[in-house]
Amino acid sequence: MSNTLKEFSNDLSAAVEKAGASTILVDARKRYPASGIAFAEDLVLTAEHVVTKEDIKVGLPGGKTLSATVAGRDPGSDLALLRLAEKALSPAKTSDDVKVGQLVLALGRPSNAGMQASWGIVTAISGPTRTFRGGMLDEYLQTETTPYPGFSGGPLVNTEGEVLGLNTSGLTRGSSLTIPVKVAWRIAEALEKHGSVKRGYLGVRTQPVEIPEAARTALQREQGHGLLVLWLEESGPAQAGGLLVGDILVAISGQPVGDPDDLFAALNSETVGKAIAVEVVRGGRPETVQVTVAERK
Repeated sequence: MSNTLKEFSNDLSAAVEKAGASTILVDARKRYPASGIAFAEDLVLTAEHVVTKEDIKVGLPGGKTLSATVAGRDPGSDLALLRLAEKALSPAKTSDDVKVGQLVLALGRPSNAGMQASWGIVTAISGPTRTFRGGMLDEYLQTETTPYPGFSGGPLVNTEGEVLGLNTSGLTRGSSLTIPVKVAWRIAEALEKHGSVKRGYLGVRTQPVEIPEAARTALQREQGHGLLVLWLEESGPAQAGGLLVGDILVAISGQPVGDPDDLFAALNSETVGKAIAVEVVRGGRPETVQVTVAERK
């Protein structure tokens, strides 16, 4: 083996060793264990779909096993935060510098035998997208790494051993994706603070429609589509705020909405319980109403 290849191989091994210090075994389901990432000295971030029993055990890199409880969970993003009774973890070093074509490693600690790894490149950076579990990811990564059994909840890392995101097979049917650090860590912070992630709710049913040309001119911005209000929940937030069937939603808090995913993304946790400006086209003319956003149950 040439010196160059040997150095490359050693660099990959070093990255696995570095990231392995914060990669945790998560035994929280009846089948084989999964993996997790040390978020704080007493907190482990993992995939929500692998946490199905109350008697949760986590295996530390040094071989020690500790009990854990659920500090918070968000099925929509497939993330769960586990809390240990003691501060025994080395929090992961992270990076949000990700590029398509970048060499990465998917890691897991699905057994007491130690670390497992696969490698490949980042093939796409996509989003936002709505998950089939009722959530919305602002961004996600696709890679050509191999998601071996038990890798869900484990990290995707760069060649420096820095965590780029959390891998999960629980958000897509038949494939795995990576939730980037900047998304996963933000949700983890909400779980640590509140135990769940709030999502907004207006109580409307809509369908995308083309905005009439005259209304586009009146809006004074380039926006081709909005959401036609087809139904309002009786006494729901939208009806209470003055929305009418037949209105065309065009913006939430100044953010244009042209399809249901835009609306879903605009109603984030920061909007819950607050009165927000909802721009509509009504009778061909722009109007703004104030709607107090409820929490989606």
